[in-house]
Amino acid sequence: MSLRPDITHLLGRARGDLAMGLPVALRGVDGGALIAAAETLDAARLVDLRALATGRDAEMTLAVTARRAETLKARAYDGDLARILLPQDADRAWIAATASPEDDLKSPMKGPFRTERGGDAGLHRLALRLVKAARLLPAALVLPLGDAARYAADAGLTILPAEAADAAMRLSSPPHPVVSARVPMEASHAGRVHVFRPEDGSEEHYAIEIGRPDRDAPVLTRLHSACFTGDVLGSLKCDCGPQLRAALAQMGTEGAGVLLYLNQEGRGIGLANKMRAYALQDQGFDTVEANHRLGFEDDERDFRIGAGILSRMGFSAVRLMTNNPAKIDMMTRCGIDVSERVPLMVGQTAQNKGYLATKARKSGHLL
Repeated sequence: MSLRPDITHLLGRARGDLAMGLPVALRGVDGGALIAAAETLDAARLVDLRALATGRDAEMTLAVTARRAETLKARAYDGDLARILLPQDADRAWIAATASPEDDLKSPMKGPFRTERGGDAGLHRLALRLVKAARLLPAALVLPLGDAARYAADAGLTILPAEAADAAMRLSSPPHPVVSARVPMEASHAGRVHVFRPEDGSEEHYAIEIGRPDRDAPVLTRLHSACFTGDVLGSLKCDCGPQLRAALAQMGTEGAGVLLYLNQEGRGIGLANKMRAYALQDQGFDTVEANHRLGFEDDERDFRIGAGILSRMGFSAVRLMTNNPAKIDMMTRCGIDVSERVPLMVGQTAQNKGYLATKARKSGHLL
């Protein structure tokens, strides 16, 4: 029946539910689980989950990434994650303190933690990917229940077939053109903005086309990740705003180009988590260390989105304005030929000197 939601629709529901504090059910081949985002689950629902665990002799765990586990000194027996067994007296405050590094320096001794070893951690791994996709802290409560799907159906919760969800989340959702319109800009009066919407209902992305670029020649291109603080507020902590304006200006000078404005704030962790990282930087951690303490990798962005948009617009080769070799590598792997790297050396300030040095030293940026 065509009205029935497919896995893409169900994943969209799950992201929204987790962001609003609702649990989601995962239905696996050999069992299931109820999962909830540590950041948004309220005290009342925590009580209900505990009651379910007690009634079914199941033990609830808090899944955190190996990055967060390293800060907590919790053993990550599963390699990329740790399954922290929830103490009997753990409340919302305990969960929040374990999931978030906000008060780590004030209260560094949070353990000792008991972490689960043995058994399959596949549902825990999927739970972490889902809360990340919802732009939440990467920490998820997981309650293994053989009848999780039946309980979820009775409670009206979203039910995800785990295997299909895992496969779908490994793919880059195809971007579809929605609309385009002429927008005269300071950089060029011959500007056009194209809006693209991914199939999975996640954030829209934009292509700013300057002039009429030749589809049969490498086009001057910039993959620019949204930066509210730099692009809009003129923050001096990064070089994003100057890079955005310099890229558009060069395209205007040459008379043609495409700037892809990808809604992947904070290297793909979202604005709220980016502000958490900024708060950690104020405590003395660099940008990479801050991401790791939150439980994220150095960079969580998906540059396949940019390659997909370029292909939809009819481009197969670019002169890429970037200092980041990872962008070049991903364009090439996605079938977009990078004929030239065009350096973008602008925006250094006294406030972002350390940030840029960290990007060069730890993330391989060519600065």
